[in-house]
Amino acid sequence: MTKTNNSNGDLNFNAKLWQAADKMRNNMDAAEYKHVVLGLIFLKYISDAFVEKRKSLIEEGDDPEERDFYTAENIFYVPEKARWDYLQDSARQPAIGKLVDEAMEEIEKGNPSLKGVLLKNYAREGLDKQRFGELIDLIGTIGLGEKENRSKDILGRVYEYFLGQFADAEGKKGGQFYTPRSIVQLLVEMIEPYHGRVFDPCCGSGGMFVQSEKFVQEHGGRLGDISIYGQESNQTTWRLCKMNLAIRGIEADIHWNNEGSFLNDAHKDLKADFILANPPFNDSDWRGELLREDVRWEYGAPPPGNANFAWIQHFIHHLSPIGIAGFVLSNGFMSSGTSNEGEIRKNIVEAGLVDCMIAFLPSFFTIP
Repeated sequence: MTKTNNSNGDLNFNAKLWQAADKMRNNMDAAEYKHVVLGLIFLKYISDAFVEKRKSLIEEGDDPEERDFYTAENIFYVPEKARWDYLQDSARQPAIGKLVDEAMEEIEKGNPSLKGVLLKNYAREGLDKQRFGELIDLIGTIGLGEKENRSKDILGRVYEYFLGQFADAEGKKGGQFYTPRSIVQLLVEMIEPYHGRVFDPCCGSGGMFVQSEKFVQEHGGRLGDISIYGQESNQTTWRLCKMNLAIRGIEADIHWNNEGSFLNDAHKDLKADFILANPPFNDSDWRGELLREDVRWEYGAPPPGNANFAWIQHFIHHLSPIGIAGFVLSNGFMSSGTSNEGEIRKNIVEAGLVDCMIAFLPSFFTIP
């Protein structure tokens, strides 16, 4: 049986878990290893929730293998050989990687929303199976998906902690999948997405969506009062987003294509009530030279060497007549005047589209 530690209130286990996991990654860089760790955390979470519900069904005399009992409470049905106890019992076997791959495949088969999302490459030679087994044992000590922990959003907090640590480990590039919670909360509190369509065309791991749903629930609304749309050009980050939303039961229309939102807008006709985004800062490789006459550049053509004002006008283009956007960009875009940026900014301001601008110190984006 799996022994779990349910005294997770202060999350003191986070640092210990990160330290152990970081040592285990050996010669694997953080960009690859985060999917190993977060995939296992996802698996542990859905297994915990399933096992707890299964026990209650047995106690009530109901069929514990009837899927509808689980889906009715937004709990994933987990096949026997994908359950954490089964995997942990085999954690020290050489074939553990293959067993985890098979578990992920079974979960995807039973949950179409996860098709093509879960990592299924744990059997590869480059993953040290002894350390991998140790990692499974370590994650097995943490209670994640039981009802009490779900109410405290333990899994979400563990995810955010790990995403933050991986962002730190990867340096600036980590921002593509993580925005500090404090920044996201501020944006959400400012634009107040109570109900309607919420859009993020560079959605990373989905933190903007999670905070929007939390805002609705904390103000008396219900899960589903907002409709969520997103797009992401990094496939591995898109996978994180799908997992991040799935564990919370958040339904969303999230697209991936490697061309990105400028060249291949997956929601071309969408007019959103709310836009929340943290696009790549000062992106010089956005292929703007191919889009000089694009209909989105209502306030001026953005320079090919910097996408900041392309992102801003992309947001404006996708807003409904009463829509509002909250987004993060580098402080420099508020004063830059080169390559027509000053003129674009002037046109946007004079059109009455700017309500508030906040300058953050760089320390706001460091991992505590």
